[in-house]
Amino acid sequence: MTSRLKLVGLVAVPALLAAAVPSAYAAAQPHTTRAAIAGDVLTGLNHDAARTGAVSAAKRISVAISLTPRNDRSLDTFVADVSNPRSSSYGHYLTKAQFAARFGRTDAEVKQVKDFLRAQGLTVGKVHSGNLLVDASGTAAQLEKAFGTKLSTWKDAKSGRAFYANETAPTLPTGIAGLVSDVTGLNNRAQLHHQGSAKVNPHNGPGGGYTPAQIKGGYNVSGTYTGSGQKIALLEFDGFAQSNITKYDTNYSLGSPTPTVSKVDGGSGALGDGQVEVELDIEVLHAIAPKANVTVFEGPNSDAGEVDTYQAIVDSGVPTTSISWGASESQRTTSNINAVDAVFKAGAAEGLGFYAASGDDGSDDAGDGTTTVDYPASDPYVTGVGGTTLTVTSANAWSKETAWSGGGGGKSSVFKIPSWQTAVQKSAGGGYRQVPDVSALANPSPGVSIYSQGSWGTVGGTSAAAPEWAAFGALYNQQAAAAGKANLGFANPALYTASGTGFHDITSGSNGAYSAASGWDFTTGWGSYNAATLATKLLG
Repeated sequence: MTSRLKLVGLVAVPALLAAAVPSAYAAAQPHTTRAAIAGDVLTGLNHDAARTGAVSAAKRISVAISLTPRNDRSLDTFVADVSNPRSSSYGHYLTKAQFAARFGRTDAEVKQVKDFLRAQGLTVGKVHSGNLLVDASGTAAQLEKAFGTKLSTWKDAKSGRAFYANETAPTLPTGIAGLVSDVTGLNNRAQLHHQGSAKVNPHNGPGGGYTPAQIKGGYNVSGTYTGSGQKIALLEFDGFAQSNITKYDTNYSLGSPTPTVSKVDGGSGALGDGQVEVELDIEVLHAIAPKANVTVFEGPNSDAGEVDTYQAIVDSGVPTTSISWGASESQRTTSNINAVDAVFKAGAAEGLGFYAASGDDGSDDAGDGTTTVDYPASDPYVTGVGGTTLTVTSANAWSKETAWSGGGGGKSSVFKIPSWQTAVQKSAGGGYRQVPDVSALANPSPGVSIYSQGSWGTVGGTSAAAPEWAAFGALYNQQAAAAGKANLGFANPALYTASGTGFHDITSGSNGAYSAASGWDFTTGWGSYNAATLATKLLG
């Protein structure tokens, strides 16, 4: 998605002179006409925060420069076709090289951006696959010069948290600005939170939360399919202790492969408050798809760290990703959302599926008394996963399911409704993307049994629901491979084409502003999965 550019310069370099001057030198000239990257500045700064000073000129800051895809409309059309089971192009995904050649910027265009950055004194880092993301770093003074803005320190009026942010939208010479959709990292206000229960109820043993047998039984997961030969990625901004994972696997005799860690931009640092939730993500994947290979992508909890970590997942080619971190759409800049959306779109073109928790604050994700939704669950190229309360029988079979009051759901304020969702368009959606798409067990009562920080506990939240669906994605891909068919990839078009077949339709419960109903709804989407029947439907 391309940000609008606004011309701010008054004096243009004569065309003849510009042609005779090396591009890097010409881009650095002070009188070059510049354009602003619209939407790349926090709104309401002076209302929601107090300015406390200037960022130290010598402070080093990392940024990620997102480039607009070539033939963006053609990319939208390609993703729609390759993800649509009714299309002859279904499942014919692009390789990374094919994507770069067809939709990435040219090497000459990337060089132009890199030359400009270097001319400003910035250090250019990695150019990621697809030729649509360039990493760079420099001092605050260098960034202010390069992007024509002022970096200041602020104090959040509500939380008291200190942060820095650019006071005005970044600008670039017009020859460069036409290639750029976002400069991520000029503010560090948003801290993504993990969509999991903040409270862990400890137990002396594994009792007190659903076991692997109960979760698999409730969702009709056959013992024939274990995720063997499949790969799943986890996006994380904290770490985990392998000893806790080993204890969980051993207790339930899962025999799961040891997770692999991939550190992005130096990783997430020392273990923090998110450790429990990271271990929840891993253990839920092991519970349902015990033989799948899990890679934990650990990155810094920052705007630039988020974009780079998603891009690292796309670079890796891991076909299924579970996401349990997010923030309300209203707490992000538009251009940052666009930058992350572009990564998801590239992933969809390459056959990658992303499953994101929809939030644990019901219909008021921002906590400000309004109806808001969480991002990235609201992204049109992501499967948003809501929350339920699951009841199983003594034989571990599905008994009933209701909408969980904390499960996020509602309408996006950013994205228009995608074509594959129009069949279930609701008047309350107002023509915008509707969330969630699907749902699964999330209520902390009963929650899921996990082992973390040296003890057994019960944890819930949509951070449990997202890996429950990612695990299904891996199980489906195992069956598809055996049948000689393509991976599920971006799942939503196929899931909506199923029209409820293979789902537990959840018709009771509320998340605040919305109530469950027959068919698709704002609390649970289509509902939870019956693994056997849904896989059969999707396999055709």
